Order: sequence, then C-alpha cells, then structure tokens
Amino acid sequence: MRFTQGFQSYVCPGDSITCEAGPFTVLAQIVPDDCPDAPDQRQDGFWPSLYADAPGFIGPGPNHRQRFAEAQAKAEAVMEGWRKGDWFYCGIVLSVSLEGVQLAAHAASLSGIEANYPGADNSYLTEVANELLPEAIAAGRETLARLARHADALEGA
Repeated sequence: MRFTQGFQSYVCPGDSITCEAGPFTVLAQIVPDDCPDAPDQRQDGFWPSLYADAPGFIGPGPNHRQRFAEAQAKAEAVMEGWRKGDWFYCGIVLSVSLEGVQLAAHAASLSGIEANYPGADNSYLTEVANELLPEAIAAGRETLARLARHADALEGA
C-alpha cells in the first residue's frame, strides 16, 4: 500500500493525494506549518561559515573562498524566496475513512517540511506521506475497533 499519485511539483496548502489501503481510504493533505520561524532560525548551519568550530563550516581545502561565496549566495537566494513566499514550510496530515465515513481526521502527521523549495520537485512530500501511511492505517483500525466495541455494548444493553 502506497500513494501512487504524488504531490505536484508546485503545491499549495490544501492540496491532497489519496490511496486505498485495504478497506480504508487515506487522504494526505498539505497544511501550513504553524511555526513562523525563518529558515536560518530553524537550521543550525544555514549560513555558511569559514570557521571550523561554527555550524555551516564549508570545510578546508582549495577554493574555500569561492565555495563560501557560492554557499552564501545560495543561502541568500533561499531566504529571499522564503520571504517572498515562493516556498514555505508545511505539514503532511493523513486522515482515514471507511466507506465515506471519516474515522481519524488526524491519523498521522509530520511538520516542518519544505514545500516548493528552490531546485526541489516536492517528491519528498509523497515520500513522507508513504512513511506515515502505516501509522495512519493503525489509527483507522484502532478507531474502527473502538466503534465496534461500542456497537457491541449497545446491542447488549
């Protein structure tokens, strides 16, 4: 069981993909990440450094100044794209339903994922959805079992 249809190369909050997992339908949806931190606040070493003890150290060797300048330009472009809204951090939330009845609205999730990141094709979003799939199916099964126990208890009353 996997999501065979992937997320598009450009995504927006609310975009989704679905898959069938046994009797369940699983929906993976992109939601905005609720953390407002900028990329350089989220990642140690976001900005390149020439200092060996600093996060972002580009390493020794020939052309280290050129490599530093290239890494700095890339980091500045990534920050500018984030500021302009060209890319954003998102979460992937999986929900599970059975015959059109939602069993678990938030069966599994992961946040802090880059969407529309410069040079990326968003295939990672589908990989995350597939990694979360077993957890979501387990949540759907647990909910279904709980509902069945309640139905049995009602019949005995």
